[in-house]
Amino acid sequence: MSHTVDTAGRTSDTDTAAAPRPGYGRLLRTPGAWTFLLPGFAARQPFAMLTIGIVLLVEHTSGSYGTAGAVAAVTGVSMALFAPQGGKLADRFGQRAVLVPGVLVHAASVTALIALALAGAPLWALFAAAVPTGASVPQIGPMVRSRWAAVLGKGNGSSLLPTAAAFESVTDEFTFVIGPVLATALATGVHPAAGLIAEGALTLVGGLLFAAQRGTQPRTAGQRHRDAADAPARPRASALSVPGIPVLAVAFLGIGSVFGGMQVSLTAFAEEIGKPGSNGVLYGIFAAGNMLAGIVCGAVAWKVGPRRRLLVAYAALTLTASALWAVHSAPLLAGLGLLVGLCIAPALITGYTLVESLVPAEARTEAFTWLTGAVALGQAAAVTVAGQLADAHGASAGFLVPLAGTALALATLVALRSRLSPKGPGRVAARGMSHRVPVTVD
Repeated sequence: MSHTVDTAGRTSDTDTAAAPRPGYGRLLRTPGAWTFLLPGFAARQPFAMLTIGIVLLVEHTSGSYGTAGAVAAVTGVSMALFAPQGGKLADRFGQRAVLVPGVLVHAASVTALIALALAGAPLWALFAAAVPTGASVPQIGPMVRSRWAAVLGKGNGSSLLPTAAAFESVTDEFTFVIGPVLATALATGVHPAAGLIAEGALTLVGGLLFAAQRGTQPRTAGQRHRDAADAPARPRASALSVPGIPVLAVAFLGIGSVFGGMQVSLTAFAEEIGKPGSNGVLYGIFAAGNMLAGIVCGAVAWKVGPRRRLLVAYAALTLTASALWAVHSAPLLAGLGLLVGLCIAPALITGYTLVESLVPAEARTEAFTWLTGAVALGQAAAVTVAGQLADAHGASAGFLVPLAGTALALATLVALRSRLSPKGPGRVAARGMSHRVPVTVD
């Protein structure tokens, strides 16, 4: 006998021959998986380089972390606002139809932002270029997660959905180990604009390669409705109408505040100690903790329900983030950053796993992009506030932002935790949606 995990995160004893134990080996043997994993990894790499690339370039040209943070924040807000719309379009028309024009616009927008910054353009001009830069960021992570859901959603494969969520979190964090270090090395060792130049080029090439993988692209909502006998009775609704998605979005806002606060505050801290190149290493250690925790989460057959796991992980994240502002030693800050990273992955993975049980397939890409957009929005707000605090009071003040963001999100999670379970007998409660899913058990 072995324990398996269903899409709601529950465990049950099943015969090993009928339902093998979930694991990375079994996940990676899924037919067609590698056709989207490899180009997906290349295409999502630039996402970790964008914010830090903007901060490093604009701080160099303006001399202000506040200005740099504000430009990066406009990019993040723009992405947060447009990402769910892109996800909705991808659900409706297909991923390729959204990706190809998106990466072309992104490459052009990044080029314009670099040129304006180097030319000493006024702040409003940088904001004007930052808007399309953020709006056109390709949502590769949500698209890959939707492809996993499509290929695993039938039969015994559904037991691998939590493992797939963990694998994607590990992949995301691996990019955050490489991306900031690469962007920092290019910006400090080659040219202040080199990090952003690499981001634009990688987005263009990786995005086009990913878009070319049509075989694993999820079916569009229109294709599903044409095949469904009850199509006329199922009007299209937003994933945001699922009660649990706004709650998860708030949780992901808090996680974004950690990412944004850490990026700016670690950069300011490295400047304060006279080692500006060390900020990429410090952030990489933080991201490595996230990645290591993600690996462990995906290898465990959980007996505790996802809602309870999310609350526990978030409480731990808030506790560890509360000490960042008081640390003034680089080795201690690296160690505490590692602990903060270890707490982020369980919260992210559990949140994405809950989407599988709360949202029907026809709106899943949109749901994932709401969460990704929430991270970007939280990151944008944190970059702005932390930048202002770092300018006025030093790096330690900037580290207060992750504490405030996670504390507010934790309070929201505790107060509204009942919304993180499907309502009724295994049916999603959302206007215009009806979808059978397992009932979540704490």
